[in-house]
Amino acid sequence: MSFDFRNLEIYLKAKEFHLQCMKLLEAIKPTNYERDQLGRASMSIVLNIAEGSGKFSKPDRRSFYVIARASVFECVAILDLLSDKNKLSQKEFESMLMLADELSRMLYAMIKNLSAS
Repeated sequence: MSFDFRNLEIYLKAKEFHLQCMKLLEAIKPTNYERDQLGRASMSIVLNIAEGSGKFSKPDRRSFYVIARASVFECVAILDLLSDKNKLSQKEFESMLMLADELSRMLYAMIKNLSAS
Protein backbone atom coordinates (compact mmCIF):
# COMPACT_ATOMS: atom_id res chain seq x y z
CA MET A 1 0.00 0.00 0.00
CA SER A 2 1.37 3.38 -0.95
CA PHE A 3 -0.14 6.55 0.38
CA ASP A 4 2.81 8.86 -0.13
CA PHE A 5 1.00 11.90 1.29
CA ARG A 6 1.52 10.37 4.75
CA ASN A 7 5.21 11.23 4.45
CA LEU A 8 4.75 14.84 3.32
CA GLU A 9 6.02 17.42 5.80
CA ILE A 10 2.91 19.55 5.24
CA TYR A 11 0.64 16.59 5.99
CA LEU A 12 2.53 15.76 9.19
CA LYS A 13 2.37 19.40 10.32
CA ALA A 14 -1.33 19.59 9.49
CA LYS A 15 -1.97 16.46 11.55
CA GLU A 16 -0.01 17.93 14.45
CA PHE A 17 -2.01 21.19 14.21
CA HIS A 18 -5.28 19.25 14.25
CA LEU A 19 -4.16 17.20 17.25
CA GLN A 20 -3.11 20.39 19.06
CA CYS A 21 -6.53 21.91 18.32
CA MET A 22 -8.25 18.84 19.73
CA LYS A 23 -6.00 18.85 22.80
CA LEU A 24 -6.79 22.52 23.33
CA LEU A 25 -10.52 21.84 23.03
CA GLU A 26 -10.25 19.12 25.68
CA ALA A 27 -8.55 21.56 28.04
CA ILE A 28 -11.04 24.42 27.73
CA LYS A 29 -14.80 24.51 28.04
CA PRO A 30 -15.95 25.35 24.52
CA THR A 31 -19.54 25.42 23.42
CA ASN A 32 -20.58 22.49 21.24
CA TYR A 33 -20.57 24.88 18.30
CA GLU A 34 -17.00 26.04 18.99
CA ARG A 35 -15.80 22.46 19.44
CA ASP A 36 -17.48 21.34 16.22
CA GLN A 37 -16.25 24.29 14.15
CA LEU A 38 -12.59 24.07 15.23
CA GLY A 39 -12.57 20.29 15.00
CA ARG A 40 -14.00 20.30 11.50
CA ALA A 41 -11.87 23.19 10.22
CA SER A 42 -8.62 21.72 11.52
CA MET A 43 -9.49 18.28 10.17
CA SER A 44 -10.33 19.86 6.81
CA ILE A 45 -6.72 20.98 6.47
CA VAL A 46 -5.47 17.41 6.87
CA LEU A 47 -8.11 15.90 4.61
CA ASN A 48 -7.70 18.40 1.78
CA ILE A 49 -3.93 17.95 1.74
CA ALA A 50 -4.41 14.19 1.51
CA GLU A 51 -7.11 14.40 -1.13
CA GLY A 52 -5.21 16.99 -3.17
CA SER A 53 -2.11 14.84 -3.22
CA GLY A 54 -4.09 12.13 -4.97
CA LYS A 55 -5.11 14.36 -7.87
CA PHE A 56 -3.24 14.08 -11.16
CA SER A 57 -3.56 17.58 -12.59
CA LYS A 58 -1.89 20.66 -11.13
CA PRO A 59 -5.14 22.68 -11.13
CA ASP A 60 -6.94 19.90 -9.23
CA ARG A 61 -4.17 19.61 -6.62
CA ARG A 62 -3.97 23.39 -6.32
CA SER A 63 -7.72 23.63 -5.66
CA PHE A 64 -7.50 21.28 -2.67
CA TYR A 65 -4.49 23.11 -1.26
CA VAL A 66 -6.36 26.43 -1.60
CA ILE A 67 -9.23 24.92 0.41
CA ALA A 68 -6.78 23.60 3.01
CA ARG A 69 -5.23 27.08 3.37
CA ALA A 70 -8.67 28.67 3.73
CA SER A 71 -9.37 26.18 6.54
CA VAL A 72 -6.19 27.37 8.28
CA PHE A 73 -7.63 30.90 8.18
CA GLU A 74 -10.93 29.61 9.54
CA CYS A 75 -9.09 27.97 12.45
CA VAL A 76 -7.27 31.22 13.21
CA ALA A 77 -10.58 33.10 13.30
CA ILE A 78 -12.05 30.54 15.71
CA LEU A 79 -8.95 30.65 17.91
CA ASP A 80 -9.13 34.46 17.86
CA LEU A 81 -12.73 34.35 19.06
CA LEU A 82 -11.84 31.82 21.77
CA SER A 83 -9.01 34.11 22.86
CA ASP A 84 -11.37 37.10 22.98
CA LYS A 85 -13.67 35.07 25.22
CA ASN A 86 -10.68 34.37 27.53
CA LYS A 87 -10.90 30.65 26.87
CA LEU A 88 -7.25 30.61 25.73
CA SER A 89 -4.23 32.11 27.39
CA GLN A 90 -2.15 34.52 25.34
CA LYS A 91 0.62 31.91 25.27
CA GLU A 92 -1.74 29.20 23.95
CA PHE A 93 -3.12 31.58 21.35
CA GLU A 94 0.31 32.67 20.13
CA SER A 95 1.55 29.08 20.01
CA MET A 96 -1.39 28.03 17.85
CA LEU A 97 -0.94 31.10 15.63
CA MET A 98 2.69 30.13 15.02
CA LEU A 99 1.64 26.64 13.92
CA ALA A 100 -1.11 28.06 11.71
CA ASP A 101 1.26 30.60 10.17
CA GLU A 102 3.74 27.88 9.27
CA LEU A 103 0.98 25.80 7.65
CA SER A 104 -0.34 28.81 5.76
CA ARG A 105 3.11 29.69 4.41
CA MET A 106 3.84 26.12 3.33
CA LEU A 107 0.47 25.80 1.59
CA TYR A 108 0.96 29.18 -0.08
CA ALA A 109 4.30 28.01 -1.50
CA MET A 110 2.68 24.81 -2.77
CA ILE A 111 -0.18 26.76 -4.36
CA LYS A 112 2.20 29.19 -6.05
CA ASN A 113 4.34 26.31 -7.31
CA LEU A 114 1.28 24.66 -8.85
CA SER A 115 0.25 27.97 -10.42
CA ALA A 116 3.51 28.23 -12.34
CA SER A 117 3.48 27.17 -15.98
